[in-house]
Amino acid sequence: MADMDVTRFGHAAVLVEAAGSRTLIDPGAFSLPATFALTDLDAVVVTHQHADHVDRDRIGDLVAANPRARLLAEPETAAELDGFEPTGAGASFEVGGVTLTGVGSRHAEILPSLPRVGNVGVLVTADGEPTLFHPGDTYEYRPSGVDVLALPLSAPWAKVSETVEFLRAVAPRTAFPIHDCTISEIAYAIYWTHVESHGGVDDLQRLAQDGSLAH
Repeated sequence: MADMDVTRFGHAAVLVEAAGSRTLIDPGAFSLPATFALTDLDAVVVTHQHADHVDRDRIGDLVAANPRARLLAEPETAAELDGFEPTGAGASFEVGGVTLTGVGSRHAEILPSLPRVGNVGVLVTADGEPTLFHPGDTYEYRPSGVDVLALPLSAPWAKVSETVEFLRAVAPRTAFPIHDCTISEIAYAIYWTHVESHGGVDDLQRLAQDGSLAH
C-alpha cells in the first residue's frame, strides 16, 4: 500500500492526505489555530453540528481560503452552513483520487432527555492506499475494512468500556486518538492505558494534538 499521511490539528480535526488529495475533517472550536490557515484543501468534511466539530466563527475564512474545496456536512449541519452539500449513510463523493463515503446517521446519546442530532462519519478511501474512518461522535456504526481508525477517546456520551469495545469491533490495523481535549494531560493515561491493554490493536499511535503519521 502507498502512504497515507494523517495530521491532527487538535481534538477532532484531522487532515488526511492520500492519492494527491487533501481532506480536512471537523475543524471545530477546540482545533489548533493552524487549522484555519490551511490552504490547497480538496475537501472539508463536517460530521455534525456541535461546536467542537465545526467552528462557525472561523470556518468562513477557511472556506474562503480554499475556493476549490468540496464542502460536505451531515444534512442538518449542511442546511446551516453556506456552500456545504449534505452527506448521508452510504453516500459517496469523488474528490480527486479519493472517495469520501458517509457512515451512520445520528450522534451518540448524551442524555435521554436530549434529542440526538445527526452525525455522519466518513470513510476516506483510495486505490492502493489504506482506508481511514473518522466516526464523528458515535460508536454505533462499525464499517468493515478499516485500516486506520480515528478513535474518539473521551466525551460526555462515552465511557472507556465502550471505547474499547468499539475499537475491538472495528479492528483496524492502526488507531490514533481524537476527541481528547476533554482530558487533562495528567489524567490521559487513565484512558489510553485501557485502550492499549484491552483494545486488541498492536499499532496504536498516541498522536499529540499536532502529531502526524504515515501509513
